[in-house]
Amino acid sequence: MAGLQAQYAPSMYIGLWTRIEGFERESLTRLLEAREVVQATILRATIHLVSRADFWPFLIAIRDARRDWYHRVTRNSVGPAELTEAAQSLRELLRERPVKRAEIDQLYGPEVRGGVGMHLDMVRVPPTGTWARRRADLFGLAEGWVSPPEITVEAARELLVRRYLGGFGPAHRSEIADWAGLSVTDVAKVLATMELRRFRDERGRELVDLPDQPLPDPETPAPVRFLPTYDATLLAHARRTLILPEEHRTKVFHVRMPQSIGTFLVDGQVAGTWTVSKTGVVSWEPFDKLPASVRRQVDTEAEALTAFHTTPPPPRTTPPPKPRP
Repeated sequence: MAGLQAQYAPSMYIGLWTRIEGFERESLTRLLEAREVVQATILRATIHLVSRADFWPFLIAIRDARRDWYHRVTRNSVGPAELTEAAQSLRELLRERPVKRAEIDQLYGPEVRGGVGMHLDMVRVPPTGTWARRRADLFGLAEGWVSPPEITVEAARELLVRRYLGGFGPAHRSEIADWAGLSVTDVAKVLATMELRRFRDERGRELVDLPDQPLPDPETPAPVRFLPTYDATLLAHARRTLILPEEHRTKVFHVRMPQSIGTFLVDGQVAGTWTVSKTGVVSWEPFDKLPASVRRQVDTEAEALTAFHTTPPPPRTTPPPKPRP
């Protein structure tokens, strides 16, 4: 899956539900508490959910590029030196305990808080950023939450590229670069060291993929699937894949709704949008008229997603673990 965007906590739960048969909400919360999956600001300077094993390689692979990008595009009065100093101070505080976003703002100011994460590796600590407490506003020190491995930047970037191709290949190197927040030159260096399958798209550009990845028959039907806001399928796939037809793009992404909205796929393409009421009932609206047989499939999936929203979590048998200092 190459990590899931997680700015809005329910999106990552629904993103896993739509991909994993039998997935239950509480299972992800338990994995977050057990540190088997980690929530942190990583790719494209946005909050992502990744496995424990992938967390440090992802972070090490993009850390320098992300920091350079931030200082290049951010126009405020806070420079690298001030952020470095704030990061050193905040590190000492985080060694003692997790810190809420509001406290960081009080100590250093919102502008510093917005950039200090480029100079200090942090995670979002549960129970914040979960289905029950959706605002991921409690920060912990990454090295205290998950022990960093011995891995080079080069090895980390190769793993990052492998994860992208495993989730979204075949792909052009520029698509990998856009997703990872690396330069095309950096991605090309990684690809040059890897054993890959190579293809050509309709424009003659080279596409690469991992050698053991399956390529399904073009006529293989794709089942109806509901996608949450911020879903990586829409954000990470290139436009050439036509998962989101161009005539519908502005219905999903526009300036008044930059986070996108919930969508559903019919035969692998976005065919409409969905919303959920305060009581958890999912309703949907197609972009175009759908055949009755397809409407029944969409209704069935909407009912399953309603059940996912409304089923109460099971009672806990043990309290969640407390974050280590």
